Amino acid sequence: MEPETRTLSAAVREHLRQLCLHEFPCGTGSWNKSRFLPQTSRAWRELIPREERALSPGEETVEDLLGLVRSAHSPWALVEGSSAEDLFLKELAIQNPLMLKDSFFYTYFRSLRVVDEDVSAGSEPQVSLVDKELLKFVKLKELVLSANQIKEIDTTNLPPTLKVLELYGNKIASMRCLCHHPPPQLQHLGLGHNKLLGPLESLYVTSDHWPNLVSLDLSFNNLTDLQSMVAGLQTLPHLRLLLLQGNPLALVPHYRGLTIDSLARLCVLDDITVASSEKHLFRGLSHSEDLLAPEAQLLVTVGNLRGVLDSSVLDPEPGPQGPFITYNYYVTYDFVEDEEGEGSQYGGVLAEIIKPPSMEQLDEDILEEIIEDVEESLESGLASLSESGELEESIVSGASEPLPRSLDSAEELAKLRPLLDPQLCPSPGTVLFSTVPKPWSDVIPCNYEMQHTLRDLVRLKAFLLSGTVVTVVEEKILSWPVEQPSSADSPLAAKKGKAEKDKKEKEKDKKGKDKAGKGEKEPPKAQKGSKKQKELPKELHQDPPILRVLGSSPVVLEPLLAGEPFVSTVCNFGVIRTLEADRLTLNRVRIAFWGRSRPGRPCTANPLIAPDSYFHIPSEIKFLVSVYESDYQPEPLTVEIQIQLIQWRSMEEALRGLVM
Repeated sequence: MEPETRTLSAAVREHLRQLCLHEFPCGTGSWNKSRFLPQTSRAWRELIPREERALSPGEETVEDLLGLVRSAHSPWALVEGSSAEDLFLKELAIQNPLMLKDSFFYTYFRSLRVVDEDVSAGSEPQVSLVDKELLKFVKLKELVLSANQIKEIDTTNLPPTLKVLELYGNKIASMRCLCHHPPPQLQHLGLGHNKLLGPLESLYVTSDHWPNLVSLDLSFNNLTDLQSMVAGLQTLPHLRLLLLQGNPLALVPHYRGLTIDSLARLCVLDDITVASSEKHLFRGLSHSEDLLAPEAQLLVTVGNLRGVLDSSVLDPEPGPQGPFITYNYYVTYDFVEDEEGEGSQYGGVLAEIIKPPSMEQLDEDILEEIIEDVEESLESGLASLSESGELEESIVSGASEPLPRSLDSAEELAKLRPLLDPQLCPSPGTVLFSTVPKPWSDVIPCNYEMQHTLRDLVRLKAFLLSGTVVTVVEEKILSWPVEQPSSADSPLAAKKGKAEKDKKEKEKDKKGKDKAGKGEKEPPKAQKGSKKQKELPKELHQDPPILRVLGSSPVVLEPLLAGEPFVSTVCNFGVIRTLEADRLTLNRVRIAFWGRSRPGRPCTANPLIAPDSYFHIPSEIKFLVSVYESDYQPEPLTVEIQIQLIQWRSMEEALRGLVM
């Protein structure tokens, strides 16, 4: 059900009624009846209050009545946020109430402000129609109708004396309705935070409609065609102040340079003064068509990752059959996906695009195949995984299958269904980017830098309004030795192996005879039963990675729309380290360092390090010693991230960007 419409004049009358200009302490009544002449008098003095030396019983002085209006603690005081015009009318209604007639109001008002009528009037319908009654305000200079539901305005009902028209925060989709018969003396037009959209809007900002316009505010709309808009603004001879920030067209690198170079008489752009030196820096940019591509460029930088828990110290030592466990850590963020498929051109060293499992991967048939594979793998030793500790519930990226636990029943098999962690799934219309996975250290340098180039500026603006989400992910990979097929399994293989063995024996005897002829000694053969050096398996099979979200935090990007050059923040996810884990990490690092610093000496398992040995410890592990101090305070999990909207600051910078 659409809200009831009402006219502007009706809203003005309602506002005057709420001021209670004819009720106590205003107007006339028993509280001031002796101050005025009888109503039957026709003398011109009927509007002049009579000066009485003594008041009748029950009457109040003018000063007392004014005090009731001016005092903030009075029940008759104006509500907070009332204008100076409202206070003047209240005081006038006390001092001379007989002047308050319709003819007075029409000649008194130079400014009308009907702002956020829905809020101030409660459930009252909002202003949506400018009617002919407004033409009776013959001296009106300023009209403010912000924060209402206005969609269109009939400009033939606007007083020709109007110089300021503000329509902020409405639902105007086109300036066409304002150009039918605009006020000829209008100097300021405010249309910020509306719904202006489309390249045709540049046709309605010309001198044919606004010959005396000095200030124009079109900020925070959905205007996209910068070159067409600037071409229309060039026809305004008196334009000195312009606001276009918050529009998609302001996201391109050449926005400020092209606007300044095209509008030579402009003094202020987006509340920033245009200096003569700035005009010189951008001279000639408006004539360089090859530099004016309608695309935005954003640079995302991810710095150091701190406060990560070293999960490897919580795992038991691997046996000869594994599993051999490795941990890596990386940072993800979601970014808007361009209409041309930006995601397809990234990948490799700097960035990796993570896409969540599709719904097809959740099909029952695939799950049955996974369960069959798991049952087979259990027979070959995979059940030993349960002895190494409980695995985290996780999400497997791409088309990977979930890593199973030890399964003893159908109920356990049902737990194999993949779990989609919403923190690892990008929002609709976005792509998930990640830094390169790196092993644990106290400070993990991500060294990540990615430039995003997008042509869909409207979608980019919507993304900046919603912001991005930064997530820290732990990647756990289990590796298993690859079982070599036995030679006894196949007679053909056994026969072939025997032939190769005989061939090697002959070659060995031949080499031994040659060395004997030259007088060389043959190296002694290894004795039976001698211990061989323990070696890791040469071939390992890796299970799909187990991903665990360590922390997730939103990052506000709206300042980029408001003109800020970049958003830089340190995402704090809280403390995930524990005293026990940090002590185990210290023990491992202590043993590893002690073995390196004293070759040939046995490593001690004692994690404590004497104070006089501090100089032996590398600076990157000194932080671990604090875990044995009384004031132990683990560092929170944090990551540094910066998103920069690239804006050229000179013609030279624009040319350098073209070459790159």
